[in-house]
Amino acid sequence: MSRLLRKPQQQLLSTGVTLLHEVNQDNSPLHYVGFKMIDIEPGTTYSEALGKTECCIVAVTGQITVSDHEQTFTGVGTRASVFEKKPTDSVYISNDRAFTITAETTARVALCYSPSIEQRPTRMIQAAENGVEHRGKYNNQRLVHNILPDSDQTVNSLLVVEVITESANWSSYPPHKHDVDQLPAESLLEETYYHEIDPAQGFVFQRVYTDDRSIDETMAVEHRNVVIVPVGYHPVGVPDGYTSYYLNVMAGPKRIWKFHNDPDHEWILQR
Repeated sequence: MSRLLRKPQQQLLSTGVTLLHEVNQDNSPLHYVGFKMIDIEPGTTYSEALGKTECCIVAVTGQITVSDHEQTFTGVGTRASVFEKKPTDSVYISNDRAFTITAETTARVALCYSPSIEQRPTRMIQAAENGVEHRGKYNNQRLVHNILPDSDQTVNSLLVVEVITESANWSSYPPHKHDVDQLPAESLLEETYYHEIDPAQGFVFQRVYTDDRSIDETMAVEHRNVVIVPVGYHPVGVPDGYTSYYLNVMAGPKRIWKFHNDPDHEWILQR
């Protein structure tokens, strides 16, 4: 049984609210990243009080209302499926605040956490604010939606990004890592991957490995699985006929993304 691969829990938290995933310091090797995924039925509510953590609430699918009891944002969310390949709305809530999410439609909501001690303003991150990138060439192409990139200085720790990888392509590739606090060459960032696959009966492959192979796991990752990346390289391969979506959450002691490619495979960038 993999210690890095998580299957959906399907835990009913309250009427109309189902917890699919919860990754935290108590049940994983992560110290900086926390992650939840919930499904919410129309008209039902999920509430939470934050301690010394900040949270990016991503309307993965459907529409929600989000309130921190001072500001309220309605109509948050832009799509019925992640495979519409367009950005969505998110809401950032800083530490020592509470929030409530109410579903306007059936919704899937990601809650992305990291440590925070300096309270920042609550804000809605509109879909139009997401930086959209097309990365790679040959069979190494993917579409990126930057929700909270390291260029955004309105938050303390969190980095959040969505990636769509087409059939028969590789992503997070060539294999790269960010597990050493050795700036400017490399930053230390933990990471989680929440995966969806189209069609949903498909799978992708993800390998997580270190230079010394103290971690070396290759996983068949199915629809709505989570992969935990405490350290190491972490490429994703997408089989023919299927499309991959994943939502990444990253955090570490410094809020900057500087990665190191596996020297054995970096040559592919020079083709």
